[in-house]
Amino acid sequence: MSHNTINLNKQRQPLDHLESLWLFGYGSLIYKADFPFLNRKPACIYGWQRRFWQGSHDHRGTPEAPGRVLTLIEAPGERCAGMAYQVTPDTFEHLDHREKNGYLRVFTDLHWLDEPGQTEGLVYLASADNEAYLGPASDQAIAAHIAQSEGPSGPNSEYLLKLAQALRDMNEKDEHVFAIERELLKLIPDTNNVKLISER
Repeated sequence: MSHNTINLNKQRQPLDHLESLWLFGYGSLIYKADFPFLNRKPACIYGWQRRFWQGSHDHRGTPEAPGRVLTLIEAPGERCAGMAYQVTPDTFEHLDHREKNGYLRVFTDLHWLDEPGQTEGLVYLASADNEAYLGPASDQAIAAHIAQSEGPSGPNSEYLLKLAQALRDMNEKDEHVFAIERELLKLIPDTNNVKLISER
């Protein structure tokens, strides 16, 4: 599958018949909402885990030297927390472009973190069959890759560090994210005075 999924998302999942819908963000969407939204709530999805297994040719890397960003892998019994945004369908013109590098929209159940209840929402997933997929590697190898990658949206390290801080701000732990952050800080310890949190 091509890593440019803009047209594929539009063809396989038209949204114009909806007044609004919820979008679940588990990576940069947690801390970077560069789009209008009607409402925002902390939420989680079950049966998935974050992994830095997707290549970024357009934001945190280049076509010649892609960075590493997050996707989700199926993980029965696990819980992935993030931020949900209520948006209108026209917002996906921007979102499909932002998430075009191998990500497909999938409907899933969203569970609110701060209140009872749930709803159906969309999440962007990059599966192993897209051309930008990089796959698993050790924490050290992923951190080294992130440390040397940069793209139009900035250093790949910024993506990881901002995400880790956003998760802490939500009082959420993610061992995969925090383990790679620890390895990254060994490589670039003077990253804007970022400090490790002892409770990790």
